[in-house]
Formats: sequence, structure tokens, C-alpha cells
Amino acid sequence: MPEFSLRQLRYFLAAHEAGSIAVAAEREYVSASAVSAAVSHLESTLGLQLFVRRHAQGISSTPQGRILAAEARALLKQADDLQRLGRGLAEDLAGELRIGCLVTLAATLVPSALRSFAAAHPRIELTLAESGHERLVDGLRDGGLDVAITYDLSREPGLVFEAIRDLPPVVLVAAGHPLAGARSVALPRLAREPLVLLDLPISREYFLGLFRSRRLAPRIGARSRYLDVVCSLVGNGAGYSLLNVPPAAAQAADGSPLATVPLAGSQRALRLGLLQVAAARRTRAASAFAAHCRTALAP
Repeated sequence: MPEFSLRQLRYFLAAHEAGSIAVAAEREYVSASAVSAAVSHLESTLGLQLFVRRHAQGISSTPQGRILAAEARALLKQADDLQRLGRGLAEDLAGELRIGCLVTLAATLVPSALRSFAAAHPRIELTLAESGHERLVDGLRDGGLDVAITYDLSREPGLVFEAIRDLPPVVLVAAGHPLAGARSVALPRLAREPLVLLDLPISREYFLGLFRSRRLAPRIGARSRYLDVVCSLVGNGAGYSLLNVPPAAAQAADGSPLATVPLAGSQRALRLGLLQVAAARRTRAASAFAAHCRTALAP
């Protein structure tokens, strides 16, 4: 049996997040001595130094303290879920589900999947966080996210990726562009045109890698980290872009019309799917959402 309690873990986690024993005590409505005693007990029991204490400057977590905080957060969430079950909430899935989503997918494929899941499980409170792939990985590791919808962009220790569908790249052009309406277009032809590059770290390397694999160098006419800006630049004649999920409405945010053209040849597709922590740490809500996405995000 553990030699510490969930209450002590909660006080420790509060101190970790606040960076102060006194602030943690205020948030937990207990005395500072109770929080300090819980931390000291954990340090003594585990044989670890969890905080570096600085006079008048609060505390900072040690590397071991940060690792323990992530695990404590997951354990306390599981304890909350278990308590809900014990109170008769087992019949319907309930609680909070924190979903991370790659920023380029948040306005296209994902909303309909979230809507249908919410309709099937009205007692689950959904929270959506949109960001780049690396921040999604960090959110899963530190317990801030339960599941992430992203691409199979990198292999991450301790995380499991489940592929749902392949998304090959397509060419995005303005509706009046000479290539609009073409049956397909090859990379050598595109290399002569200005490229409006979606300038996100891993996505950028993927798109430029398509050219490098053919020993080509694209003409980069503009860059943006924001998909809406890329689409508006393309719609206003700044060049073409390469995307894996084009706008569903075939128009940019400013109303300028767009067209998509298949990219000729055999191109490496991005694999869309779910990134999650190891199965032992998943909540029932996260498992239910994964099952839902296997259908909702399928081709």
C-alpha cells in the first residue's frame, strides 16, 4: 500500500503549480503548514527532493518533482473519475475531456466529430486546445491533454499513435489561376510558381521535403503560420499552396474563391489519427472518444 495519501498528492501538485507553499495553501483552503507537511512527507517517503526552496522567492520544482507532478495529476484525475463512478455516474460517461488538435485541422475535419460526440455523450464536458504538434506532445506528457488529433509526424516515447486515414497533399490555387480546373499538376511545374508556404515547424519540412525528394527547389513567395492567412494570400493571387486538408467551402476567409488540384505522381501522404498516452493512463471518456473518431474521422 502507498505510504502517502491522495490529499498529500493534491497539496504537492498545488504547490508545484503555484510555485509557492502559501499560494497553494490559499487555493486548497488549508494552512501553509499542512501543505508543507504533505510535501515533506512525500520527500521523506520517496527519498526525493521535489522542490528547491528559495527564501522570499517561493519554490521551484526539481526535475524529479516535475515528473512526479505529471503522474500525480493523472492519478488524481483517475481518482476523480472513480469517485464519479461511485456516486452513480457509471451509467453515462461524464466529466471533463481535454482534446488537443493540430491547429491546421481545428476548423476543418474536427468540429463535426466533436459535435457528434457531444450529442452522444452530453454529460462529458469537452475542452478543445489548438496548437502545433510539439505543444500537443507536451500537453499529453504533462497531463494537460487526454487525447490529441494530429498527424503521424514524429515518434514519441510513452505515446501511442493510432492512424485513422491518409491525407495526400493537394494544390491550392485561386479560382482564376491558370492551373484551376487542371486534372492534376506535377511538382516540376509548381516549382516555377511562387509557393505560399504554411510555415509550421513540422508541416514546413513535410512540404519542402516533397520537392527535395524530386531534387527540386520551390520558389517561396510568402510564408505564414496561419492557415487562414495562407488561403487568403492564395485567393488574392500571391501564388499556390500545398495542403493536406483544403478549406471545405472552397473560399478564403476574405471571401476570395479557391480551387484545389490533385498533385500528380505518388506523393507521401500524412496519416491523420489520435495521439494518446499509454493505455493504462487513459480515462473512460478518452477511450470512448477514440472509438468515436475511428468512424467520425474516417474517409
